[in-house]
Amino acid sequence: MFAYALFDTAIGRCGISWGPRGVVGVQLPEKTEGMTRARIMRHYPHADEAEPPKAIARGIADIQALLVGEKKTLRAITLDLSRVPAFNARVYETARAIAPGTTRTYGDIARAIGDASGARAVGQALSRNPFAIVVPCHRVVGADFKLVGFSATGGIATKLKLLQIEGWRAAEPMLFDGLS
Repeated sequence: MFAYALFDTAIGRCGISWGPRGVVGVQLPEKTEGMTRARIMRHYPHADEAEPPKAIARGIADIQALLVGEKKTLRAITLDLSRVPAFNARVYETARAIAPGTTRTYGDIARAIGDASGARAVGQALSRNPFAIVVPCHRVVGADFKLVGFSATGGIATKLKLLQIEGWRAAEPMLFDGLS
C-alpha cells in the first residue's frame, strides 16, 4: 500500500510517496500542482493521498528546510530501495553522502563504488533517480565541474537553482573527499 502527499517548498509544490518500508519517491515541482500529482500517480497509480506519518512529516520538514538554504543532509529519511536495481541503489547511497553546497563528479561516484570506468552508468542511474533532492543528483556534475545531466523539470536551470540555494559556488569546485 502506497500513499503520497504534496507539500509546499521555496521552489514550488513537491510530492513525496511512501510505503511500509519508507519513501519510494520524491517529486520536484512540475509546472502545475496537477502535473506534479499526475507524475506521482504515473509511478504509483494505486497510491492514496494521505496525511504523512511522523517519519515522513519530519522528512518533509527537512526537505523544506534544505530548500531555504539550511544545511540539511536528508540522510535521516528512510528510503525503500527495493524497487531499484542494485547498482542504482549503490549509486544513490553514495550520492547521499555529498554534503549540501558541494559537488562530486560522475567519475568520483563511479570510483567510490568500485567501478572507475562507470561514470556513464552512474549518470544513467542518476537520470532514473526516484528520490530527487533526497538522493541529491543535482550535486553530481561533469568531469570538468560543468552542470550536465538533470532530468527534472527545468533541467540544468533547476540543477543550478538547487545548488545556489545550498550555497554552491561554480568558481570554487569542491575536491573529492573520499566518498565510500
